[in-house]
Amino acid sequence: MDIISLPIQGDFVNTHSRYRLVVLATQRARQLMEGDKPTLLTRYTKPTTIAVAEILSGQLEILHGKDALQYQHEARRAREERKNRFLTPEREEELRKEIKKDLSVYLSDAAGKEQTLKEDTKSEEIVK
Repeated sequence: MDIISLPIQGDFVNTHSRYRLVVLATQRARQLMEGDKPTLLTRYTKPTTIAVAEILSGQLEILHGKDALQYQHEARRAREERKNRFLTPEREEELRKEIKKDLSVYLSDAAGKEQTLKEDTKSEEIVK
């Protein structure tokens, strides 16, 4: 029987309530989807199920209050740094050049088609 089909039973000492368990599982599942490694080896493959199993097993450190807020701020800064690392000025310039090159191909194709259309209409006028 799957963990999802069973009613949630467990030691709620760390989570204090089922609502808190859901909130913690949501946060942990998001971390797993962003690339964190599971702390518990399970047969489950879905991040939400793995998160619930990890929390109920007690293998995760659950932060409360100011510690939790401080960790959230640090995690947000780390995510922003990772995002900014991919968009360094050199990388931006490289992307700009690639886009300009691709656009020039499209523009030259469009200009060529336009020129062909003009030539076709001129030849039709001469024939008339």
